[in-house]
Amino acid sequence: MGLELAIVILVVAVIFIVRMLKIVPQQHAWVVERLGKYDRTLAPGLQFLVPFVDRVAYRHSLKEVPLDVPSQVCITKDNTQLQVDGILYYQVTDPMRASYGSSNYIVAITQLAQTTLRSVIGKMELDKTFEERDAINATVVAALDEAALNWGVKVLRYEIKDLTPPAEILRSMQAQITAEREKRALIAASEGKRQEQINLAEGQRAAFIAKSEGERQSEINLAQGEAAAILAVAEATAEALRKVAAAIQSPGGEAAVQLKVAEKAVDAYANLARVNNTMIVPGNMTEVATMIASAMALMRGPGAAGGAAKAPTTAAHP
Repeated sequence: MGLELAIVILVVAVIFIVRMLKIVPQQHAWVVERLGKYDRTLAPGLQFLVPFVDRVAYRHSLKEVPLDVPSQVCITKDNTQLQVDGILYYQVTDPMRASYGSSNYIVAITQLAQTTLRSVIGKMELDKTFEERDAINATVVAALDEAALNWGVKVLRYEIKDLTPPAEILRSMQAQITAEREKRALIAASEGKRQEQINLAEGQRAAFIAKSEGERQSEINLAQGEAAAILAVAEATAEALRKVAAAIQSPGGEAAVQLKVAEKAVDAYANLARVNNTMIVPGNMTEVATMIASAMALMRGPGAAGGAAKAPTTAAHP
């Protein structure tokens, strides 16, 4: 009898110890009720409870939890049906509120996410829904976070996984994208041709300018060369005249000039005869002397030529 009592006492003691000692895992929080009323929240580690008085009513994970939001059909502003699928991430921040703030905060968050998403998409046109994903996500998170504050839950972010319009809308969008790409290709080709024509015109213009500049410089060089040549001839002629004048003034110079003039006169008669096929000779030899005298008078000065007599010439034909 004593042994049985001892066994009973041992079993009761074990049960008492088991109900009294609790080990809470890391990143978890347990809500304790004492006689049916909220008493405290147990932190991670070894905790003690009063057996048969305290009990663990709720166990919450404090980790970030992904929650899949069921796919739903939303109507856009331009009355287009859109299949939307998303996922949100939440975290329990207040275990007491999460236990008593809502009967099922997960269902509440899911339903609120769906209704908020329908409201946001209903204010946008179809094209904007694809462009404004970040704005949609931010709006849903803001609405959920405000409501979930009373539930002890923090909604960290919401992401749209997929936006699926009807099949006919997809075909129309594909046709629009194809047309837009063809339009861009045509614009790019026309821009290329336009730039090509501009480049060719600029090249022709530059070539024409270079050619005209070359011709201009060539004409300038030619004119400068001719001017230099004329100047050289004039200087040579002037120098020759100065030398002739100096030679005339020197002793024997006048006789030399007379001889030279006589030679020129004879050459002139000879050339005239060759051109006209006619032999031309002076009427008498005194005419040659008269011509020489007239030439010498001209070389001495303009006034000296007035006294020179001119003799007629006769022509004899062969």
